Amino acid sequence: MNAERLQPPISEPAVPFWDATREQRLTYQWCSSCEEAVWYPREFCPRCLGTELEWKPASGQGVVYACSTMPKPSYPGMKDAVPYVVALVDLPEGPRLMSNVTGCAPEEVRVGMPVRVTWEPLEDGRHLPLFEPSPTSQNKEA
Repeated sequence: MNAERLQPPISEPAVPFWDATREQRLTYQWCSSCEEAVWYPREFCPRCLGTELEWKPASGQGVVYACSTMPKPSYPGMKDAVPYVVALVDLPEGPRLMSNVTGCAPEEVRVGMPVRVTWEPLEDGRHLPLFEPSPTSQNKEA
C-alpha cells in the first residue's frame, strides 16, 4: 500500500513489539502462568491476570480467519489504496491479528487462505506487519 497511513501509536506494553518490527521480526506475548498467547500487547494476561509475560518470535505464517474488502477508505489518507482488504489472521502460535492482505486482488482473498507476513515501512523506522498470499496458497491456485 502506498497510501498515507496513520502512524500507529505506541503503548508502553507494545514497545518490544514495535522495536522488533524495526528489524522486520514479528513477535507476540506469551503468558508463562497459563501458557497461552496474548495478543494485543498488554501488561497482564487477559485469561489468568498473570503478569509473567514474555516475548516470543512468530513464524510469520498465518491463515485468513475472516476478511472484508473496504470499498471506501476508513481514513482519508487511505483513499488511494481502495479497495483494500482488512483481515483477521490466525498465527499458528495462537494470536489472531487484524491487518491488511496485500499482494493480490482483493477478490482473491478467502477465508482459510495461507498468508505470510510482509512489511510496510513507517516514517519512524518501524514496520507495519501486513500479510500476503504465501507461496503455498499461490501453488494451490495454479
